[in-house]
Amino acid sequence: MITQEISSRELKRLKALDEYRILDTPNEAEYDDIAQLAAYISDAPVALISFIDINRQWFKSKVGVEMCETERNISFCTHAIEAEEDVLEIKNALEDDRFKNNPLTQSPDQPVIYYCGFKLTDSRGMTLGTLCIIDHKPRTISDNQKKSLRALSKQIVKLLELRRNFDLLKRAEKSLKEKNSLLQDFAGTVSHDIKMPLANMVLTVDILKKKYETTLDKEGVNYLNYLKKSSFSLSEYITSILNLYESEVKAHEKSKESFDLKQLLEEIIDLFNIKHECEIKLPHKNLELHCNRAALEQILLNLIGNSLKYNDKEKIVIKIKCKEKEGFYHFSVNDNGVGIPKEKQKEIFNLFSTAAITDRNGNKGNGIGLSTVKKLVKKLGGKIKVKSELGEFTKVSFTIKK
Repeated sequence: MITQEISSRELKRLKALDEYRILDTPNEAEYDDIAQLAAYISDAPVALISFIDINRQWFKSKVGVEMCETERNISFCTHAIEAEEDVLEIKNALEDDRFKNNPLTQSPDQPVIYYCGFKLTDSRGMTLGTLCIIDHKPRTISDNQKKSLRALSKQIVKLLELRRNFDLLKRAEKSLKEKNSLLQDFAGTVSHDIKMPLANMVLTVDILKKKYETTLDKEGVNYLNYLKKSSFSLSEYITSILNLYESEVKAHEKSKESFDLKQLLEEIIDLFNIKHECEIKLPHKNLELHCNRAALEQILLNLIGNSLKYNDKEKIVIKIKCKEKEGFYHFSVNDNGVGIPKEKQKEIFNLFSTAAITDRNGNKGNGIGLSTVKKLVKKLGGKIKVKSELGEFTKVSFTIKK
């Protein structure tokens, strides 16, 4: 018996094998079917799908044998994976100096006399193991049989690569969930550790104005008002940043649910506690939607909020429409507000891009909200666009995949 030396590429090959996480896995029908088919095609009593570990040969699937593995130093497949050709055929192991004294060849019950092994080589050129057939007597197989077995070996590699890719996706999903959890913790910390001091600053300003209203001159009062306004602006900016990051979580949520559109819109409108004269026209036809509710709610909250804020009319009018068409929900939010300059309409959805227009209270936007909306719409398989006339109206239309 001749013991095959381990090649210089062995470390990389073993690392590649480990990445597939195939060793010591339970039986799977996909692999067992291929082994059965290999035995049938070759009319052989034994067929194996084997993987070569550092010190052993392990069988993922087997026909005609009971053992699950053998020592690597006596395996025929170790020679097969180091061969120059993609197939190693031993017609009579008793006449081959490499194998005639091998314990597998000398076995009294099921001697390995004929062996034909096809490499399992992945797309990176790493040979992981073999698909092999074995007989207990000298023989050979035809070229057509070899062609069929070679095709089966390629199917095994495809199964392995599908397994690896699926495993990578599962690990990426787990990592994403962990990051999302950390993000939520971070959002809570930021909200408490930054927004609370800002709220205290606003409260302090109000106390100072009340306590020293008779001693402060007009300029001093203006400074306090500016400090209060800046605190509110910074608080809103932080909220927008958090919404931007939380939108990633909502967009990746797999859970979808069926819900009533008008009920959702009524809940959103109630959140605004509108104090101005306002008419909001809901869709004439109600729809039962099936999609990511949390993400859609975030989109509509932002768009309706903009329609309320960026409006200089005595009476605010907002029209919301929705229809279902060709597997998509088509939405539009139309208002009679200040409008968006034509030169700004193409970039309005870019992060930190603003229309240089102040809202109803004289504040300027931070350019985060519409960027968040666009990101959510894209994640939901849709598109978004804006049409506007300065001083007249703004209409935002978007789709989401049903």
